[in-house]
Amino acid sequence: MSDLARFSVSLEGELLEQFDAFCEQGKFATRSEAIRQLLREKLTTTAWAADAKDVAASLTLVYDHHKSHLTDKMIDVQHAHGELVVSSMHVHLNHDLCMELIALRGPAVKVQHLASELSGLKGIHQAQLVVARAVAPDSHEHPHPHPHKHPPSHKHPH
Repeated sequence: MSDLARFSVSLEGELLEQFDAFCEQGKFATRSEAIRQLLREKLTTTAWAADAKDVAASLTLVYDHHKSHLTDKMIDVQHAHGELVVSSMHVHLNHDLCMELIALRGPAVKVQHLASELSGLKGIHQAQLVVARAVAPDSHEHPHPHPHKHPPSHKHPH
C-alpha cells in the first residue's frame, strides 16, 4: 500500500449519521475505506469522460434557497456558460430546499468545469453530474447542429 496521508473533514451531524449508516450498510471496515471507495468511483467516472469531445449531461443540484444570493450566483454561472446549458428545471422540494435540474451539452472538460463551479457554491447541499457520450467514441460524426445535412442512413416507415 502506498503512503497514507491524513486529513480532516468537517461535516454536519446529520450528514455524518447518514455516512455512518452508508458505511454500515456497505460493510466498510472503516470510514476511511468508504471514503477511499467513493473517491475512486468519482475519479474514475470523471476520468473516462474527460477525453470526450461531445457529451450530454444532467446536473442535479439540491440547495437551500434561503442562502443569500445563491440563486443569483447559480444563474450568473449558467449565463456565463450559455453555450453548454441546454435547459434547466426548478423544483421546490420543501420550505427550505429546492432542486435544479440542468441539461448540458458540449466538451466533457467544459461541462465538468461548469458542474464543479456550480457544485462548489456555498449553500449547495448535493450535486450530481451524470455524463454520457453524445457521440460514439469511434464515430466520425460530429455534434449537431451544423449547417450541412447528412444523407439518411435508414428509411423511416410512413
